[in-house]
Formats: sequence, structure tokens, C-alpha cells
Amino acid sequence: MKHPYVGLDDHQFWKRSPGIIDKSDLDPVTGTPFKISSIDKIVTAGSCFAQHVARFMSNSGFNHYITEKAHPAIIPEVSQRHNYGMFSARYGNIYTARQLKQLLLRAYGEFEPLVAAWPGRGAGTVVDPFRPQIAPGGFTSKRELISDRNHHFSCIRKSIEDMDVFVFTLGLTEGWADTRDGSIFPLAPGVAGGVYDPELVAFSNFDEVETYNDLKYSLEFIRRVNPKVRIILTVSPVPLNATYVDRHVLVSTAWSKAVLRIAAEKAVAYFDNSAYFPSYEIITSPHVRGAYYASDGREVLEDGVQHVMRLFMKHYTDVEIHVSPSSPAQLANDKHTQGMQEAVDILCDEAAIDNVEQQVRSNKGCGERPRRVIAEKLPDRSSWWERILGRRK
Repeated sequence: MKHPYVGLDDHQFWKRSPGIIDKSDLDPVTGTPFKISSIDKIVTAGSCFAQHVARFMSNSGFNHYITEKAHPAIIPEVSQRHNYGMFSARYGNIYTARQLKQLLLRAYGEFEPLVAAWPGRGAGTVVDPFRPQIAPGGFTSKRELISDRNHHFSCIRKSIEDMDVFVFTLGLTEGWADTRDGSIFPLAPGVAGGVYDPELVAFSNFDEVETYNDLKYSLEFIRRVNPKVRIILTVSPVPLNATYVDRHVLVSTAWSKAVLRIAAEKAVAYFDNSAYFPSYEIITSPHVRGAYYASDGREVLEDGVQHVMRLFMKHYTDVEIHVSPSSPAQLANDKHTQGMQEAVDILCDEAAIDNVEQQVRSNKGCGERPRRVIAEKLPDRSSWWERILGRRK
């Protein structure tokens, strides 16, 4: 007897899907609408996991398009600590679709938040409320911050107008909003600068309707500026570091990822020349039996990152990389893996959240880069930065 499932492809049946026996065979990508060439300008943005994509593409000879570069006078060690080259522009982690929407509006002068700066942790310093950990030690003055931000916005505009491919990783639904104008911050004030005042800031947890509407608005905005850009959406497999909702963080993680996955699916169905890449599904799949998470159940191991990026390269480029499963000892001795593991040492704002006050954080669960002030190398830091910023105008 015939029924609707007779004759369907093997990938549509669980028991026939490769990867059940050997996790390295798992490949849930069934088709891609376009390819990426080595000369295409690739702009990445989103949660912490987005930085894996950027680093891997760069290391594989592809063009991770960087518009916001450090001034030539800045030594490489300092530029790395200040997160130059980690993002196409220095916007830091963009966790929610509302953040992305507001960043685009701010960069194009269509929205100016009421709050311009937060007090930093160091005496006399300030931090950018919308990228509070982008500059270790903060800025020495509001003037310096605003000058840097204006340059930053010009780099964002260049990224959007020039890019060929936009890869956005959705990471969170939880955020904190200014109660006066709705500005969304990547972190609650008080975590990495600022002062928490419940009268001025409120918790938000965006549902699937809000998230999709914000994502759709953002991608329509980008397409108006750059109609030919190809779009790849993915969802971060990294669980929430903390939830403000009064329930277990695991339950909030499941809710958040479901919302993001729905929004991504609807966006890909709406926009042509767009695709969804299953980073989330690869890392969390029962096929891999939890092997791609570290002992904390949150950190994605390098083996998992390589599996994701091997499939990304296989389906979206004409370059295939072959990575065989390795033991931890083998991975530690592999030079390429060592280099990639260093690249995994990424900035992650969310990792700063903790319920212990004044705790010294060296959390590598999401690769938070240590916060170090550069005054030891640059004694006249304020005037030095102002001269540099003045030259970049």
C-alpha cells in the first residue's frame, strides 16, 4: 500500500540519517541556495558563537570583511585586547534581534538613545552601554567614547554597504531596556559598568513574534541599503549563562532557543537569497550524545566547532576540509587545533553575569577575554587616544 511518505529521501527519516553510529557522519544540511567565494566580503554578527564562524573563515582563506581596524600606531597586542578584528566592526556581541535593529538605526542616525555613557569600574572611566566590554578598562572620557562611537558607526555603514554575505547568529531573547526610550543593552547595568536602577531599566524577554518582527525589520533595512546581499542565519548552541526569569536556566534556554529557531525559520521563508545553517542542531543533536560540550555542559568544544565549520565549508564553499575525530590528547598536540583554540578565546559579554559580587572572572565557558587596562604600556593614555581618534576622522 502507498502512503505520502513512500519514496521520500533518506534524510527525511531518522533511522536512515547518517550519523547515528558515528557522530562525524552527521550532516543535516540538505541544500544551499548559493555559494560563497574566497573574494566575497563576509560580515558576521551576533552572539559569542558568531565569532567562531568569523575566525574559521579567516583562517581558511576567506574574506572576513573588517572595516574597523586598529590605527597603525597601535601595537598588535593592544589592538587584540581592544577587540579589533574580532568583528567586522567593533560592535561586540549582538545577542537579540532588537539589538540588531537598534544598532542599524543608530548607525544611520535614525535613533539616538537617551543614555550615551555609563560610569566604568575604574575611577573617572566610562563605558559604552551598548558594547560595555569592547575597550578593556573603559574610556577615559565621554568625549573619547563618543568620538570612537562615531567612527564605529561609519565602519558599520561601510560593512553593510559593501558586504556580499551577512552571517547573523541569534543568541538570546533576554535583555534589559531603558524604560524611557526602549534602548536595549547587551548587559544589565551594574554587570560591566553602569549603575542598576530599577526605575530606569527593565527586564525584557522577547517572544517569537517580537523576535521575528525585529529580525525582519533588520534584514529589510539591510536589503534596502544593499539589495544584493546574501543572508545566512543560524542559532547559537551555547546555553544561557544566566536567566532573570524565576525558573531553571535550562528551561529558559530551551524556551529562548525555540523562539530564535522559529524566528530564523520564518525569516528564511520570507527573504529570497537567504538560508538557515543548523549550527544549533549539529551541536545539540542526540547523534553526538553530548560529546561537543565541555564538562560544564555549556562550553562548545573545538571538536564541535570544527564539525560545524566543516559542514559550513562543504555546503557553502568549494573548499572541503576533512577533520577526523580526535582524542583530547591528540587535539592538544595538533598545531592547527591549538591555533583554533586560541581563537575560541572570545569576548562574551554574557559570561560576565554572576550572582557573586566583585568576583574576579576568568570564565572560559564562553571564552571571556581577561579585562586588562593598557595604561601600563601607554602612560599618557587620554591624550594618546584623542590624537589617534582625531587622525581617523
